[in-house]
Amino acid sequence: MLKIWGNADSINVQKVLWCCEELALPYERIDAGRHYGVVNTAEFRRLNPNGLVPTIDDDGFVVWESGTVLRYLAAKHAAGSLWPDDVVARAEADRWIDWSNSTLWPAMVPIFRAFLRTPEHERDDNAVEAARRETREALAVLDAHLEGRAFVGGERFTMGDIALGCAVWRWMTLPIERDELPQVQRWFDALSKREAYRKVVMLPLV
Repeated sequence: MLKIWGNADSINVQKVLWCCEELALPYERIDAGRHYGVVNTAEFRRLNPNGLVPTIDDDGFVVWESGTVLRYLAAKHAAGSLWPDDVVARAEADRWIDWSNSTLWPAMVPIFRAFLRTPEHERDDNAVEAARRETREALAVLDAHLEGRAFVGGERFTMGDIALGCAVWRWMTLPIERDELPQVQRWFDALSKREAYRKVVMLPLV
C-alpha cells in the first residue's frame, strides 16, 4: 500500500492526500513533520535527506517534493484525467503546479504565518497588508486565466487544480480583506462541491 509521511494540515501534504482521495487510491498516512517530529530521524532521512513532507513510498519507490509526487500519482493512476494525455493540455495543467509553488504560496506565506504562527502582539500589520496585496495581484492573474474556463486546464479538473486549490482554501479562510475575484470565486465554489476537497483540504487552519 502507498505510504504517505506528513501531517494532515500541511498544504503540501494535502495536495497528495487530495489526489489520492479523488482517485479512491488506498494509502496509509504516517504522522510526520511539525509537532510530530519524525523528519529528523535517521530512518526518515534515508527516505528524504531534506527532512521534509510529503514523502511517499510506493512499493519501495520513494518520491518527495509535493509537485513531483502529485505528477507521479496522476501519471500512474489518472492518465487521461488528472494527467491529460494531450501534451498541450498537460502543460496547461502542469504549469499551475509550478506557479502555485513559485508565486502564489510564497506571496501568501507571510499572511499565514502572521495569523497562525505569530502572537498577535508581535504581528506586523504592514507586512501582512503588503503580502495581502501581493497575493491579490497573483490571484488576479489566475482570475483572468479562468475567464471562459471551468478549471485551470480547461473544461476538465486536473492536477493543476489540486495544487492551486490547497492554497486558495487558505486565502478564502484567513481573516483578511478579500477583493472581488469573480472567476476565482466561481472556480473555488466548484472545488468546494468535490467530496475529496472537503474531506482533506477544507479543514480549520492550524
